Amino acid sequence: MKILSIANQKGGVGKTTTAVNLSSCLAALGKKTLLIDLDPQGNGTTGLGGDKKKPGIYEALVGNKNNLIQKTKIPFLNLLSGSQNLAGAEVELLQMNKREYRLKEYILKNFKDYEYIIIDCPPSLGMLTINALTASDAVLMPLQCEYYALEGLSYLLNTIKRIKNKFNPKLVMEGVILTMYDRRNALSSLVEKDVRDNLSDLVFKTVIPRNVKIAEAPSHGMSVLFYDIKSTGAQAYMAVTSEFLQREKKRVLNDN
Repeated sequence: MKILSIANQKGGVGKTTTAVNLSSCLAALGKKTLLIDLDPQGNGTTGLGGDKKKPGIYEALVGNKNNLIQKTKIPFLNLLSGSQNLAGAEVELLQMNKREYRLKEYILKNFKDYEYIIIDCPPSLGMLTINALTASDAVLMPLQCEYYALEGLSYLLNTIKRIKNKFNPKLVMEGVILTMYDRRNALSSLVEKDVRDNLSDLVFKTVIPRNVKIAEAPSHGMSVLFYDIKSTGAQAYMAVTSEFLQREKKRVLNDN
């Protein structure tokens, strides 16, 4: 089982979009996948047609309740929904024993049958994100092609280093995905060059373009792959998923 957090302390960078579409593409390839929506906004839940009113990850973390999984319209893809209740979980978790390990222990106890667990983190470094990173094998960072991109990246890399030293020694940086890329905009090219010069192979070769179908899909409760498979957005996320799996295969071979 591979547990992957999609994280960035900055909001509006394509984090939830990446979580929804990567998990959908993995499921489309027959990989048994679970998306955990750890963001109080619950956009990942909406993006997969889930019900935010039903018990979900909040009840799992705070109440340790079971049987909370929602099935999606996509075979092989299940959902553990998020809701506004998670905003209160930040405070409630502070009062609990082993508070940083609540999500990790819940996953290991209840979700051993999945090949991939994708965690959509909130855009902040609180107890929810700390729980996600403590539970994860790796972190994938969507990075919007804008001026302040590298500043946010540096902050996340420092966060990963602290979590690794204190709670999760196996945590690694899976990579960076450039999102909202506009080839007509010189700034996108400049940011891409800057990020690749600084991070080299950590940056995925595939970039996610600005695409109206990506923006429309959540309003239909669908990932872009199932909303319009022929769109440039869907094709880009399929390519990202293929690259992700190739990286996984290479890592396993190197470890052996």
